[in-house]
Amino acid sequence: MRFEKYPFEKLNELLSDIEPNESCHPIVLTIGEPQFETPKFIQDELCKNASLLNKYPKSAGEDILKEAILEFIENRYSLKLKFSQIIPTFGTREVLFNFPQFLLREKLSPKMAFTNPFYQIYEGAAKACGAKIFYLNLTKENGFKPKIDEKTLKEVDFVIINSPNNPTGSVMEMDELKEWVKAALEYNFVLLNDECYSEIYDFAPPASLLEASLEVGNSEFKNILVVNSISKRSSAPGLRSGFIAGDEKILQDYMRYRTYVGCASPLPLQMAATKAWRDETHVVKNRDTYRKNFKLAKEILGVLPPKATFYLWLEVGDDLEFTKKLYKEYNVKVLPGSFLGREGIGKGYVRIALVYSEKKTKEALQRLKEALKV
Repeated sequence: MRFEKYPFEKLNELLSDIEPNESCHPIVLTIGEPQFETPKFIQDELCKNASLLNKYPKSAGEDILKEAILEFIENRYSLKLKFSQIIPTFGTREVLFNFPQFLLREKLSPKMAFTNPFYQIYEGAAKACGAKIFYLNLTKENGFKPKIDEKTLKEVDFVIINSPNNPTGSVMEMDELKEWVKAALEYNFVLLNDECYSEIYDFAPPASLLEASLEVGNSEFKNILVVNSISKRSSAPGLRSGFIAGDEKILQDYMRYRTYVGCASPLPLQMAATKAWRDETHVVKNRDTYRKNFKLAKEILGVLPPKATFYLWLEVGDDLEFTKKLYKEYNVKVLPGSFLGREGIGKGYVRIALVYSEKKTKEALQRLKEALKV
């Protein structure tokens, strides 16, 4: 099994022979990891439940955590789901890697499509189950949104879309999501939306694929799934709390599969996650921080902020040369778009994660502005 090098490994190789400008302190804008303290009430709950480390956690997750996630979904989307329509997970990375293997294992010639550029796990999962890959290319011309291609969708077994999108920051509207639900039903493929950035938005909360499913009358969510995570909304990526929700027939068998995978979340983490999923005050505060960062980006770089996520997808010309120049002259690291896509998609862009305080973000953006000057 041959996997591509991870983008960050490629970046390290690209910059390995470059000595950065030591007069500037280093700023790393490459990874989608919020650089803010996890709220104290979450930390306190984790410490309070440390004694539960003497117990094995259930593969299916504790009921109290399921209830908290269901409450989040109901409050956020006005959707009432059943226990059988949701599985708490150890973040979403493990799901995005092992779910395709579960779903496609018995297919003689599995076929999988996903957005391009993409979160590297999508490709890794496809390779792990020997699937033929179809790319849903995201370009400036299509607004960085996946377009329905009848010829491709007639062939595929599984499709991953990603709205709000990493790395481009694009957001699919409800009508667009509805068309994808209709396609999943018409061509009978399983459709999953990676919604991990759904709570980091400017003003209008992005729609969920589950909402779109209801809108077209697919109330049982046939062929429809979403994943989401607490990592971005709560500045708690180390808490590893996520979920997969939707088609209960698929999830019933997937839950049995998961009992063999051994990726249950430790009980202290589940208790802390329960508190986090039930609180919105800290999320509103986080959102306001990112909103201020993108206001700075607009003022300093003259770019339109994305509707959601905390990424800038910045067009720079030669993305590799710009990345090297930025590191050498300004001691700032960004991620070349060509490392995040295939077949030339992503080339000419860099992904910039605005995950720092307002002060540090301003300094980073000012350095970027200087580097962009011809």
